[in-house]
Amino acid sequence: MKKLSRRQFLQIGLFAVPAAAGIDGRFTEPTWLRVTHFDLAPNSSCRFVQFSDLHYKGDAAYAAKIVAKINALEPEFVCFTGDLVEEAHFAPAALDFIRQINRPVYGCPGNWDYGSGANFGDYERAFRATGGEWLEDKGVVFPQHEVELIGMGIRGESMFPTPQAKRRVLLIHYPVSADSLNARYDLILAGHSHGGQVRLPIFGAPVLPYGVGRYQRGRYDSLGGPLYVNVGVGTYLIPVRFNCRPELTVVRI
Repeated sequence: MKKLSRRQFLQIGLFAVPAAAGIDGRFTEPTWLRVTHFDLAPNSSCRFVQFSDLHYKGDAAYAAKIVAKINALEPEFVCFTGDLVEEAHFAPAALDFIRQINRPVYGCPGNWDYGSGANFGDYERAFRATGGEWLEDKGVVFPQHEVELIGMGIRGESMFPTPQAKRRVLLIHYPVSADSLNARYDLILAGHSHGGQVRLPIFGAPVLPYGVGRYQRGRYDSLGGPLYVNVGVGTYLIPVRFNCRPELTVVRI
């Protein structure tokens, strides 16, 4: 067998590394779910899962995988921070997967939910079928935890009820909205950023959607309170993720 010269080996490496990264970004990472943890009170019994940005486009096998993983985590309830679909005709199937989550699901709308023209009446029925609620500028109270969970829609804080519990958790879609709130919250959960989907070593995300600001992914201290930005489970524009795996977040407050 002919041996490769050092130069030939390096040339192969220069082509192989980007090719491997491309294969990973297109075929592996977009559905390689990871579970992260965000503990504001590690010993609390108020434990739930946040997921975001499904952008359902017909990949039933992956959606079923997400549902199975959420169910396996056995949270008390589930929070969804927007962008279920990009096109309204995918909404019925996407909502069927919401119904398969065996814990109450509470969700707020994202920009694509509004932009798709999907029927929010269908969203309300699906989320209520889980025992949860579609929270478009309204909230629910968990008396046992003294927690009020509020979902922000397009009308915003002016539509929120007066505080109903000792602690308040806010679901928003755009992370940067956390800096323009009129009140402080005990926890703010957001999505939308996708973490950039592609994150280069050292450099980070070359491209981010509007409405993200400095809040790309993970935990921050925002002007409105502690903020966690989930990078989502789906993709938008291009079906690629690199160094930014889809995420389910287990939260304790």
